[in-house]
This record gives sequence, structure tokens and C-alpha cells, in this order.
Amino acid sequence: MRNTLILITTLLCLPALAQESVEPPPVPQARPAGLEAIAPVAAIRPAWTLVDREAGLLVPMPRQRPGEAPETAVVRAVETPDSPDVETPEAPKVEPDAHIAAPEVPTPPRVYQVACPAVLQGKVEAKMLPPVVDGQCGAQSPLEVSAVLANGRMVPLSGGITTDCGMATALPEWVAAVDSYLMGRENTQIAELIVGTSYMCRRVNNGSEGNLSFHAFADAVDVTGFRLEDGRTVTVEGDWAEALSPEGRLLRYAHGAACSHFTTVLGPEANAQHHDHFHVDLGCHGKTCTARLCE
Repeated sequence: MRNTLILITTLLCLPALAQESVEPPPVPQARPAGLEAIAPVAAIRPAWTLVDREAGLLVPMPRQRPGEAPETAVVRAVETPDSPDVETPEAPKVEPDAHIAAPEVPTPPRVYQVACPAVLQGKVEAKMLPPVVDGQCGAQSPLEVSAVLANGRMVPLSGGITTDCGMATALPEWVAAVDSYLMGRENTQIAELIVGTSYMCRRVNNGSEGNLSFHAFADAVDVTGFRLEDGRTVTVEGDWAEALSPEGRLLRYAHGAACSHFTTVLGPEANAQHHDHFHVDLGCHGKTCTARLCE
């Protein structure tokens, strides 16, 4: 019994002995000099969100720039109306030299060229040319056409012509019609289309007065004749007069068929300026541009 009382007394005294042996916690070290100028923690907003005081929302902050010091990001974060003023160094100002005038570099207008469906569909062999600007004359998307598709084969031109997409689209259908006439009536085909003037900045009929010709807009082509696969060469100048000859009939068919594919067709019977070629173009005639001129 006596031993039991001694054990109970010892256990009751242990907490008091433990309290006397525990050392007090250390005092925090003094803040290093110079840190007192740092903005209070409450004034520094997180790098990724800031509080929208009016709406009460969290707004994403911009990402830190690559290579940017973290201190710079903190400075941007605390630059708000409710935070202390933070002085940031200003970039040095470079005064321009008063003796050196800044060069004036004119900005040329940008010209947008468009692709031609006839080229994309393989109806003509052509390459895109740079825009043509020559006073009032010119073409935005000129093409240099070297061959046209007719009845499943490419018919070459005697020389490359500079024209626009409209003419490049109409030429193959007309050449195919003339080629079909030759196959059915003469048992031959067109070996080459003989061409003359295409783009040229000039007036109608090369006159000194009057309107600009459609040649001035790459919207007209002069055709002087055809070379055939049977070896013949048919020209407007040499064969138009013999109206009943095979060559004369071919030229008259070609002239008439052109009137179905172009809005302007001028031949030897139009005037003396066209005694040696067919002039074809897609000019506008009439109030609605639907009339055709076929002479």
C-alpha cells in the first residue's frame, strides 16, 4: 500500500518537473537593414491573379516574360491605385540628330492579283505576269498565254500573247469550234494559231485621238491566220478575198464563230485597218454590256 502511494505521488509531480526543464522559445532575429522599404505583403498581389475590386472576380495576370527577373514581375503586380508608389527606372531618351532628316519611305499600294480558272483547269498554257501599269493603260492580273486546249489537245500559238483571264477563257472555245469545222469538212486540224498584237497601250485603230483600244487593257487579241496539220497556212490577208475557196470558207466560219464567243469581232469588211487580221475582244457594248459588234 505504501509503495502504491509513492508511485501515485511521483506521477502527479512529473508535469511540474517537465515544465521547469523546458527552455523558452528563441526570440526572432532582427530584420536585416534595408528590408523595411519593401512593400507590405498585403500590397503585393499574386503573379497570376489580381482582385477586381468592383466586380469581385479573379482576373488572370499576364505571364512573366522569358528571362525577366522575378522582381520586375512583382513591381508590375503592385502598380495599382491601392498599392504604394513604386519607382521604376526610365529608359534613356535618345534625342534625334537635328542635322539628319529621317528618310521618307513611300508605301506603294498593294496590288492583289487573282488566279484564272482557265489556267487552273488546264484550258490554256499560261504563266502569271506582274501587274501592268502604264498611265491609263494596264492590267491587274495579266497572263502570257502560249497554247490553248482544243478537242483534247493543246494548240500552240505562234507567239506568247499578253492578255487577261477573260480572253484566256474565251480563246479555247473559239479555237475548238474552228478545229471541229476543219475535222468535219477538211479532214485536218489546227496545228498552230497565228497571232498578232495582244496588249498594247494605244488608241482605237492607232489613232491620235479617240478612246483607248481594248488592247490597252489586255482584253483584245489580233489573229492573222491558221497553220493546218495538212501543211497549209491560211491567212486573213492572203485568203479572205477568195470567199468560195476552202481557205476563204474556213476564214468566214472562223469569223462567224468568233461572234459567238467575243463581244467584238472586226475583220477585213469592218475597215481598212483590219484587212489582214481578225480583232477579237470582250469590250462592253450597249447599256447592259450585252450587245455584240460583229463586222
